[in-house]
Parts: sequence; structure tokens; C-alpha cells
Amino acid sequence: MMRRWIFPILAGGLIAFGAFQATLLATPYALMQAALMKVGKQGAANQFAFAAMTTADNQTIVRPSPDLSYSTCVFDVSKGPVLVDVQPVPGHYWSVSIFDARTDVAAVRSDRDTKGKAARLALVKAGQTAPAGYEPVRVGYDRGLVLIRILVAPASTFPTIDAIRRKSSCKQV
Repeated sequence: MMRRWIFPILAGGLIAFGAFQATLLATPYALMQAALMKVGKQGAANQFAFAAMTTADNQTIVRPSPDLSYSTCVFDVSKGPVLVDVQPVPGHYWSVSIFDARTDVAAVRSDRDTKGKAARLALVKAGQTAPAGYEPVRVGYDRGLVLIRILVAPASTFPTIDAIRRKSSCKQV
């Protein structure tokens, strides 16, 4: 009697394992696609959107830090490299992070890495080259997200920081 159930139990176990693995592989991509759609509503592709300071009423992402200013760019390298220029904010911590379509981090640079200079990154996929003067950042997918975070402390410095961060750009070559 037990022999009749061995094959269905093994088949069910293999199907369950396969479904589990497929879910593990698909979840990061699905979550990032949802984030790209949500963030993409703030501005055109390959262009920064500069958010106001975070409050409980205007948060786009889950639990953003209220003492950071955020700028986002949904990038698309399908038609060529995307150049990201991040203006330094003197006396304030800032960072730029590049995430691909599976939520993998392709690059992170901060004021500590650039020693007070601008970050100049060229987002490229296989077969594309970075223009002179730009650090190449290879991305495995055509789409992804660029996120700039700047520490705003004290809060009264936000207007000055906002003016500087708006000089940053994200553009297709």
C-alpha cells in the first residue's frame, strides 16, 4: 500500500521545491518592478526626481529616514549608457546607490569615496563603453534605480542642500 504513495509524494515534493525556487528567483525582480513603476511616476526615465523632505504623509518608500533627502532616477540603458553626475554637498554626508532590476547593488559611492568631488558614473550594459571622465558601472539589466541620499542636519539647511542636489543629473547619452 505504501508503494502507491511514494511516486505522488516525491512528485509533490519536487513540484513544491520547484515552486519555492521559482518564488525565490522571481520575488526580487517583481518587487523592483513595482518600485520602478511607483518611483517612475515621479518623473521621466533617465531623469532625477527630487523629493521633498520625508513626512508620514509623503513617503514613497517604506520607512524612509526623515533626516535624509532623497533623489531618484529610474534608468534605462537599452538605448545607450546613462550618465549620472552627483554634485557634492560640502559638510554633509551623501551617497549614490545604483540598483539593478533584481534589486542587486551595482555600485555605491559617497562623499568619503570621492573626497569632496562629484561622483561621475556611466551606467553601461555589456557591449557599451563609458565616455571619458566617467567611471563605468556595469548593470546586468536594462532598467534599475539610482538613489541619492543626503543627510540634512540641521533641518534648516534643506533649502541650501536642495539647491545643490538639483544640479545632479541622470541622462541618456
